[in-house]
Amino acid sequence: MKVAKHPGSKRVGAQRKAFGFLEIIRPINCLMIGFGVIIGEIMALNARLILLSALVGFLVAFFLMAATMVMNDYYDLEIDMINNPERPIPSGLISPHEALSYSILLGIIGLVFAAFTNLSGFIVAAFALGLMMYYNTRGKRTGFFGNVLVSICVALPFIYGGIVVDSVKPILGFFSIMAFLSNLGREVTKGVMDIDGDALKGVKTVAVLYGSSKASRISALFFSLAVLISPIPIVLDMVSTLYMPLVAVADLGFIASSIFFTKDPSRRNAKTVKSLALIWMTIGLAAFVAGSYSI
Repeated sequence: MKVAKHPGSKRVGAQRKAFGFLEIIRPINCLMIGFGVIIGEIMALNARLILLSALVGFLVAFFLMAATMVMNDYYDLEIDMINNPERPIPSGLISPHEALSYSILLGIIGLVFAAFTNLSGFIVAAFALGLMMYYNTRGKRTGFFGNVLVSICVALPFIYGGIVVDSVKPILGFFSIMAFLSNLGREVTKGVMDIDGDALKGVKTVAVLYGSSKASRISALFFSLAVLISPIPIVLDMVSTLYMPLVAVADLGFIASSIFFTKDPSRRNAKTVKSLALIWMTIGLAAFVAGSYSI
């Protein structure tokens, strides 16, 4: 891999360095993925929770996501110097060599925790890590296919939670599909936000290939498909009525964000919708947890 010239090693205080190592893993993303596994376990066990399994499953997802986030920034140095120069590597807080070593360490820790689940859990964890490493090294430049790979890894933790506790149920499949579609819409939206750097480096996102306006409509399509699927667990009596009010908020949020973005598919609005989508996805998580409990 050809790595862009780093801005240079600056003398960085220990506290700022530590903050850089924390920031580069995108802790909110790691926490959400970790809680996704716990939510999968809760739904698989009919609103019960085995604390040790929940803790181990959380740590597997957290550390593997952290590893892929750091690796993503390592390979994205050239793009981030244009799109996100404040990120830890292009800003000089962390060197590329440090980032690479850090990513490998995080990945090993994640796989060690996966070894304490079961054979299926370890295989799925290793597969997910391999998939994201492929995305970082080659898949990202394919654009939409790369978006699909990321969305698979976002959807996988819920099924993984069921695998860890040996109870994969249909409700986990529905939730994973909704997570896949909503995250795919978010990934297409991110392409609008990063269009300049992606175009310069030959990343074939929907926004680069077809323009921001079409990308906003495609992202709205995926958000809408997730919304259309959301009532199915209610119709099939897979969740309690506690699911309804929360999922309604998430659905309305996705619809409003889609309308807002398609009316003005600017980079600024793409950044807003990207952040809002994460909020609606979080509320969707809460809806499925609530729906696992009977009134």
